[in-house]
Amino acid sequence: MSHSHLREQLAGTHLPMRRTAEILAALDLLVEDRQDTIRLWADRRADELPDGFRADVHGWLLWLLDGDARTQPRALGTLHSYFSSVRPIVERWATSRSHLREVTREDVISSVDGLRGSQYTGAVTALRSLFRYAKKYGRVFANPMRSIRVGRRPPGPVLPMSDAEISHVQQTAQAAAPRLAVTLAAVHAAGGEAIRSLLLEDLDFSQGRITLDGSVQSMADLTRTALRTWLDERRSRWPHTLNRHVLLSRVSANGTGPVSPYFLKRQLTLHGVSLDRVRADRVLGEALATGADPIHLTTLFDLSETTAVKYAILARQLLVEPPGQEPNPKPQPGTTAGNSPSSR
Repeated sequence: MSHSHLREQLAGTHLPMRRTAEILAALDLLVEDRQDTIRLWADRRADELPDGFRADVHGWLLWLLDGDARTQPRALGTLHSYFSSVRPIVERWATSRSHLREVTREDVISSVDGLRGSQYTGAVTALRSLFRYAKKYGRVFANPMRSIRVGRRPPGPVLPMSDAEISHVQQTAQAAAPRLAVTLAAVHAAGGEAIRSLLLEDLDFSQGRITLDGSVQSMADLTRTALRTWLDERRSRWPHTLNRHVLLSRVSANGTGPVSPYFLKRQLTLHGVSLDRVRADRVLGEALATGADPIHLTTLFDLSETTAVKYAILARQLLVEPPGQEPNPKPQPGTTAGNSPSSR
């Protein structure tokens, strides 16, 4: 069935067009015959820019969309974000410059001066991408972004979670889905992306194993309980879904993709629970309990060597603090010592 024919068939019904098309495409039953909407979007947005910059920005957007032999295509959200950051800067440049090749390093610095936080990071990242494309394809003679780097905010201190923090997490994560997310972060140090991407095929109850972001780990008792509770609810709410992701929402159950990042944010972050904080506490607790061995942390949580060493150094610093300032590693929300992978 073609996409246009499907739209005609669903006209006047209550079935969601996008989700229905997604499922048919996953079953290889849909023929795409629509115009490429993202290319139309790129054409329209580029046409809104001053003449001298229009062709360069348009070529850049298509390069982001398609990639090349050495560059991976970017997601639609990246194109929107990059263009939103670059457009006001290009419009300001157009008041004194005629083409992208006339832009200097001083122009770039002036254009991002005054931006702070994510606005600064987004603008510099997008401009680096724009001029990388322009230099690669001969649109500029020199890259004015060569010596301009995206600044990084220094990370705050990582300390064991307090009793108040743990109590807040336990009170907030009462429903099955958020409790599963917290459990995966607290027991297996799983990040938000790994939790959202977890598939039913990644669960092996018979062998007591779970695969998170490609890393196979033993399934702790707490994890098993949280998974079975959620899977029972999942089965009762969406018994006929074709989606193979463990976590589902009302929206994602009608398709095949993972829940959106906002799903976990709505369930936890907006209520003051940070999965990154829970995950960091789990890794730090393991480092404190096992003598700050970075190799152990790398093996257990599939961390990079740099990250594992960072936690090991921090754990050693905490372990040698004088009495009265010693850290008090807390068990993870709802866990016991027997549920920690290091205790087995």
